[in-house]
Amino acid sequence: MPAPDSNMPPEGDAHAYDRVSHGYAPDGRPITPPPMPLEKIVGDVVHDLSATAKAELALLEARGELALHGVSWTAGWGAVAASTAGIAMLALAFGAILVLIPHLGPLLATLIVVGVLLAIAAFAGWRARVAYGDIRTALRRDLINEEADD
Repeated sequence: MPAPDSNMPPEGDAHAYDRVSHGYAPDGRPITPPPMPLEKIVGDVVHDLSATAKAELALLEARGELALHGVSWTAGWGAVAASTAGIAMLALAFGAILVLIPHLGPLLATLIVVGVLLAIAAFAGWRARVAYGDIRTALRRDLINEEADD
């Protein structure tokens, strides 16, 4: 007697593989459910739109709160940084004047330090104006007509 093949179904289950689903229900085509009433479909759509709108508003509110939190902490730490940088610039200016006084005299040393600081301030102001132009461009409503702003 030959050895039984493990891939072959037992004799009693010869039609067991006929019930395997290949994308269809095993016992034939399913019975189609009755169509949904139009009122139910419209009600579901309105409910889904309402839920979506509420979720979007909640998201906008959360984003606004996060932005406010970030702006407040940025402003606070920015003020600390600006104050510290200002004090450091004053110390540097006084130190530069004190170093230059023995070589050039007090008036010329002061004028040189003030001139250098005004040049740095002019450069920083020019860069701030360029950055402000970028902000105005980003917030402009009509990005297609990129004309110079007032």
